[in-house]
Parts: sequence; C-alpha cells; structure tokens
Amino acid sequence: MPSDALDPGSLAPLFRPEAIAIIGASTDAAKLGTIPLVHMKTSGFKGPLYPINPRAATVQDVPAFPSILAVPEPVDLAIIAVPEAQAIQAMRDCAQKGVRAIVLFTSGFAEIGETGARAQEEIKAIARAGGMRLLGPNCMGVVNFANGMVATFHPAFGPGLAPKGRIGLISQSGAFGGLAYQVAQDRALAYSLILTTGNEGDVDVADGIAYLAEDPETAVIMLYIEGCRDGRKLAEALRRARARRKPVVCLKVGRTEAGIAAVASHTAALAGADELFDALFRQQGVHRCTTMEEFFDIGYAAAQVSAPPAGGNVGIVTVSGGVGVLMADSAAANGLAVTPAPQTLQDGIRAMVPFAATRNPIDVTGQIVSDIGILERTIEMTLAEGGYDSLACFIGSVGRSPVNGPRFMASLPQFRRRFPETLLAVSCFYTPQFRGALDAAGCLVFDEPTHALRALGALARFRRGFDTIPAAPAALPAPLPLPPGPCDEATALAIAARAGIPVVPHRLVRSAAEAAEAAAALGLPVALKIVSPDIAHKTELGGVALGLATPAAAARAFDEVTARVSIAAPQANLTGCLVAPMMTGGVETILGAQWDPVFGPVVMLGLGGIFVEALKDVTFRLAPFDEAEARRMIAELRALPVLAGARGRPAADLAALAGALAALSRFAAAQGPALRSLDLNPFLVLADGEGALALDAVVVPG
Repeated sequence: MPSDALDPGSLAPLFRPEAIAIIGASTDAAKLGTIPLVHMKTSGFKGPLYPINPRAATVQDVPAFPSILAVPEPVDLAIIAVPEAQAIQAMRDCAQKGVRAIVLFTSGFAEIGETGARAQEEIKAIARAGGMRLLGPNCMGVVNFANGMVATFHPAFGPGLAPKGRIGLISQSGAFGGLAYQVAQDRALAYSLILTTGNEGDVDVADGIAYLAEDPETAVIMLYIEGCRDGRKLAEALRRARARRKPVVCLKVGRTEAGIAAVASHTAALAGADELFDALFRQQGVHRCTTMEEFFDIGYAAAQVSAPPAGGNVGIVTVSGGVGVLMADSAAANGLAVTPAPQTLQDGIRAMVPFAATRNPIDVTGQIVSDIGILERTIEMTLAEGGYDSLACFIGSVGRSPVNGPRFMASLPQFRRRFPETLLAVSCFYTPQFRGALDAAGCLVFDEPTHALRALGALARFRRGFDTIPAAPAALPAPLPLPPGPCDEATALAIAARAGIPVVPHRLVRSAAEAAEAAAALGLPVALKIVSPDIAHKTELGGVALGLATPAAAARAFDEVTARVSIAAPQANLTGCLVAPMMTGGVETILGAQWDPVFGPVVMLGLGGIFVEALKDVTFRLAPFDEAEARRMIAELRALPVLAGARGRPAADLAALAGALAALSRFAAAQGPALRSLDLNPFLVLADGEGALALDAVVVPG
C-alpha cells in the first residue's frame, strides 16, 4: 500500500517488474509513450511488454491492446504517458487490473498550482486505494541497469543500455537524471539504478534511498535534491544507508532565495531551511556537494573502492614542489593528516635523489626527466614503508607520454594489487587508455590534484561515519503540559529545569521588600530583571539592573525597573521581577529548540550573547540525539577555541554543555509540535568540572 512510512519491499514491482504495460504507446516512435518501448526492445529487458493503444493492432512491431483491462496476463508496472485529462481514468483502470506500480510521466499536477495539486491528491488516493506505488507525476521515470528496465522517455537511454555499475542515483529533476547518465559516458561512472521522482505524489527520495540501502546491486547512493516534505522520513532513510555502510553523496540545491523560488516552481517541493539540511547531512554522514564536478568526483571515488580507507592519514608524492604544497594545503582543508614519512623511507629516497624533499609531501623533483624510474620507485617505497591510509600522487604529464604512459599503466595497477591496504589516487594529464587501466585496477584518477585530496577526505569521513555507531536513543521523557500562551521568564526557567537543563538559582519577587530579601538569600551581588510574558527583549526597555551589591540596592532597582518598563511598555502584563546571583567567568552560548514543519524538532547551539544573530556561529541537529552527537555539534563551532580555553582562559565544561544539549533534544522530541521554540540565551558554560547553567529562557508553546 502507498504509505508515508518507509517500505522498501513494496517498491519491488516498480524497480523489478516482470511485465510492463505502456499506456499511451504510439506508432510514432518519437512520442513520449513510445520511447520506453523502443528503449526496452534493445535494453535486455526479458519480460513481456504490452503497448496500450485503442487505435492500433501493433506498436513498434509489438502486439497492442485497446486498454490495460484487455491485457490477458498480470501486469506489475504500468507506464502512463497520456494527457492529464486521461491520466486519472488510466489510473483507475490500472487499479482495477491489479497493477502494482505506476510510472506517471504526465505533467499538469501540483507543479502548476492549486488545481493541479487537487488532481494530484486524487491520483494519489487512487493509488493508495488500489495498493499501487506511484512514481510521479511529472517525472522522467526510472531505469534499472541490472534487468534492462528502461521506464523513461529520455532519449539518452537508447538504443541499448550501458553496463550496470555500483551507483544508485536518485534525482528530483528528470533532466538531471538524464544528464547524470550522459556524464557517465565520459567518466568511470556506471549505475545500478537511476530514479527520478518528479512531483513525488507517492514515491519520494527517501523511499528510493531506503530501497537502495537494501539493494545488493548498489554500493553508493547519489542524490540530487531540491526540497523535502518529510524530513524525518528522509533522516530515517539516510540512517538505513549509513547502517549498511553505503556512502551517500548529495547535491542539494536551493541555498538562496532565488534558488528556493525556482525549486517551488519546478517540482512544487517545500525547500526547508538550508541549515537544517546541512544538519541532517552531518548527522547522517552524507557528503554534500556544491558543484556538479564535485558531485560526480565523489560519487566516482566512492564507487571505485570496495570500502573507504581505514583512516585519514595521507602520503603525497609529487614531481612538483609547488603542487605538493597545494596538495598538502588541500589535504588539511579536507580533514586529512599529512604526517611525516618514516625516517627509513626518507633516507631511502635521499639515497636516490639527495636534494629531494622527503618529509611529506615527497618531491622527487625534475630529476625524473633523466630517470623516470625514480618516480616509480618512490611511489613503490612509499606504499611499502609509509604506513599511510591513502597515497596521492601528482605525476605531471606521465599519463600522456607515449613512452612512460604504458610503463605506469602497468606498474601503478601492480602496486595497487600488491599494497591493497593503501588507496592510491593519481592526478595527472592522461589518455583515456591510461585512465581506463588505472580505474580497472581500483586506483582513483583525477586531472586536478586538489580534487584527489577532496575525494580522499570524503572517503575518510564516510569511514568515520560508518565506524561511529549511534547509540540507541534514550527513552523520551513524558511531555510536559505547557501554558496555552507566551511564557514569562520564571515559567520558562521552570520548564527548562524540568527538562533536565540546569538553570541559575533565582526567585520571582513582586515587591521591593521581596527583592531585598531574595538578594540577601541568594548571595550578593545580584541581577534583577523584569518578568513579563509580553516582553522578550528586556534590556532595550530598561528592564534589567546588574551588579546590585546590597539588599537595599535590589529594593531600589525593583521600583526603578518596574517604573521604566511601565512607561516604555504600558500594555505589557508585568508578573514581577526575577532576582538571580551575578555569574562571572565562563563562556556564553545559546541553546535553542524549535519545531520545523519539515524536519520536526530541531536543536541549535551557538556562541551566545547579544550578537548571536550577527555572528551566526551556530550549528543544528535533528532531535533527539545523545551526548556523543552533542560533542560533534560543539566541535563544529568556530568559537570552539574559546570553549577549549583560548589565550590562557580555563577550558569550559564541555561535558556539561553536551549533557544539556542532549537533554534539550530529548525534551524537544517529547514535546513535538506542542513546543514551537525554546531559547536559552545566555547558557553559561563554566570552567571544566564546574558545570553550566541557563541564565535566561524564552518558551513559545505551539
């Protein structure tokens, strides 16, 4: 049954049908409905094909039927390529026939506006009632290279079909799916399956990921995403791919306002906040690309290796000192460690080239012009003695040399076989034959040296993600009943405390005498703040008094603050004032939780204080998560050196910060949409071992 939950098994009729009907097949080979039939006559698909055309006895030399109801045998998949006015009846006929999956090319649905959206809901309801999985509408279709099924009208997929590979590609854009196939013809890329989802009336990107996560033909998943309607479903699909150690490479567009507007007009997708997509991808170990070149480079690299290298320690061998420095910089930028070569290896290289740079990068210099064997022996020695997880080599124009090219076409694959524990990445100018030989041996080949390091960095991050098994989520607390309207600060702090988040000691006072008594009890000096559910930013209205050193000063401050705010905000409901001890030292951060309509509960961490919006040093995660994930959040802040103890300051209590983040994530997940947002700003992180606590809180119920 079509469902919003992940059910990869229900997609088998879509991806591996035994019999296919094409509704809208024509005697004109150029028509959209005919192209899949023409493709599959030469693609190797073994099952029966049933063209549906009420005015023709045969279509492309294949017996035709006036209706799918006239087909005498069962049909697993129906391709519908008729105008929108006829598509709904075709869907009904398919349901009556017992078809199990639909590919709907037809456009004119949600992408054109409200009327089309209503029609799309109708076809979705037909599919759901009939137990059919629906791909589309407004999609280019699906291609399975393992069984020769070419359920697409894109002309690039015929005649014949490229050999199957290890990459499953899912695209919300049909044209991009065709482009990806064409790019594969010029690169060492080969696909197991290409899925384009269009308007995602039923089957969406998350469904495709979940299927490919279980697909034995697929080792790498590549995604082109414009938007997402169900972030939690997408997160679960990505979690499954990660659990099965399948790298996911994603090109997510729609970062800018112009891009988001284009997305909405293209596939009627809802583009969630880009920061939240980033958070999801970091949380699930997805490599997000910013260019098509990077997208295909990383996909190629992930598919070339049976498993990512065990670590991120890289050796660099180069014929150019300048390029070696560039490669070392790129390695560091991509999170790789460029550790010095062992002394025995350095000594061995200097025995060949006394003036070589041997530390790492290893530069064998222009001496190779007179003896190319120096380069060959250096690569071999570094593989044998360097102890690196990967080795990146820049070998200049060797790959194009009619003399040296064939020599290295033989030796480099041999090295790869002899030293399989070290991944070999080669950048150079090359001929197609040179690249083909190295690709076949499992080497990585790039024409740009920095791209080799970028790919090796991505592979190392994939491995770390696979090896980091997320702990099972802790049991969520029971949701708290929240007030129906805005909360004042005292109420918000009480809610935070009940969520397991430490808060500053405080008292709510309603008179000057109570303020003096609270100051004496809490310990001087104290701060005093107005409390009102109608005032979020107290400082601007004169609603805060700091450094009150005596009980009498606290009493005076109560009267003065109350008077100022009454004048500045006469309509505000004043609950009283909050008295709390002045806190010194520590690092101010901000913790926040919000309910996002696409991703659900989301938690934010950032550098706190009054400039948080200007500095935007923040990071996000989907809730809930544990302390280990919270630690990874903390490590992403640009302000991490401040928390770690910059310029002689004591290191902050990161364990307390991580604990508060995890507690906040569990609370936000338990509350669900009943909690629109919760902000703790500042959340003061004290010196290591001294804890952390919220100094202010704002809660907005859902």
